[in-house]
Amino acid sequence: MNRLGMHSIAATQPIAAWRLGAWPLFLALVPLTVFAIGVPAKGEGWASFHNGGRLSLEPDTQLPIAWDPALAGGWSLELAGYGQSTPVTDGKTIYITSVSGDNKEQLHVQALSVDRGEELWRRDFANVSPEPNNSYVSRAAPSPAADRDGVVAFFEGGNVVALDAAGEVRWELNLVEQYGALAARHGLAASLEQDESRVFVWVERQENPFVLALNKKSGAVEWKSDGVGATSWSSPRLISVGESNHLVLSAIGSLVGLDAETGERLWTLEGVTGNSAPTPVPMGIGRFLIGATTGRGTSAGGGAAASNGVVEIVQSEAGDWSAAYAWRAKRATSSFGSPIAHRGCVYFINRSGVVYCLDAATGEEHYAKRIGSSSWATPIGAGEHVYFFGKDGSATVLKAGAKFEAVGESTTWETGTASTEGAPGPRLGNPVLYAASIINGKLLLRRGDRLYCVKP
Repeated sequence: MNRLGMHSIAATQPIAAWRLGAWPLFLALVPLTVFAIGVPAKGEGWASFHNGGRLSLEPDTQLPIAWDPALAGGWSLELAGYGQSTPVTDGKTIYITSVSGDNKEQLHVQALSVDRGEELWRRDFANVSPEPNNSYVSRAAPSPAADRDGVVAFFEGGNVVALDAAGEVRWELNLVEQYGALAARHGLAASLEQDESRVFVWVERQENPFVLALNKKSGAVEWKSDGVGATSWSSPRLISVGESNHLVLSAIGSLVGLDAETGERLWTLEGVTGNSAPTPVPMGIGRFLIGATTGRGTSAGGGAAASNGVVEIVQSEAGDWSAAYAWRAKRATSSFGSPIAHRGCVYFINRSGVVYCLDAATGEEHYAKRIGSSSWATPIGAGEHVYFFGKDGSATVLKAGAKFEAVGESTTWETGTASTEGAPGPRLGNPVLYAASIINGKLLLRRGDRLYCVKP
């Protein structure tokens, strides 16, 4: 077992908010086209960030379309620290990560019961590269990955740790010790992706970025490949292309596809703008949705809409791979969350809280309606409904389909609630809803310092 050493890197210098290409607090971001063995089946729960891109569900249990801060029948729990990751599950246990301390010295992995939110165990680790705990730099942004053997967690400081279902350490890695400092603009945010035997770690640092494929049982490095070499807070995503999977990476200016078995770069799609935050979302064999925002410094004005759409991966008769847009949006743009496809429609939500509903086959726009505040969490399609989550804790439920119909409005916490994140920096006291996931028919909403469970 590799033991963690203590190392430090120079703290990222604060940058005025108006200069940020994308605010660091989006990082929740907040979910395999084929689930890993032992990973919960469709509808049972998020086993990784975005449920491995499976954001369109047909659950047996109908989710509630409205709730209030009382969470009748549900529960809420103050977490060990502050974090921006998505809660994941092995089907029986909820796993969630956070950090604490003035310099994020302590890293936390908590296991909770699904039914009552009771803490089953908690494991704390020393951050191998502490840096100031503030809203300019990511805080437990990468989401973990779970399967029947337990959970693997990655922290932006460079710790990777695998725990079994009882909380015992299976293996640990210190990426700083092995590969040097992980300095990145506003910190790293890429969540873990997984297949049956590997977990994929994307470190898009400022110098010499890289991607690792780690054996889930041992932590051994199966391959290491170059990163993209551009700004990104997106996460890697496996896209099925028939007999194989491509690991797709999205970073400002381009999309890249790697062979999931070898790490070989197979294709690059250039000319993409505003794509620093949304993660690619699978949309059938060889296709995926990509989102792009009009955030400051991340797009060329109206060009961002043309970077939102469906990308198709194809192979030539000679065996070469390439990727190109199957269709592009005309007006729709994204915020920090990804777009989703559900029941024949594609949904984007922009920085102003406007939902765009497009035809999934053609990209033709059905409607554009403002529903509320900006959303940093990715929407979820569940049965006949689509769920949108405002960063202020609000939620709007729309009826799925080409016609706009709002069927539910909710507030997860009382207006004026102060966050207990306890870190210096701007905008403190305004809690942020970073992520939403479905676990065993329950809706989990992740605030920086708290987890909420909404039951049917």
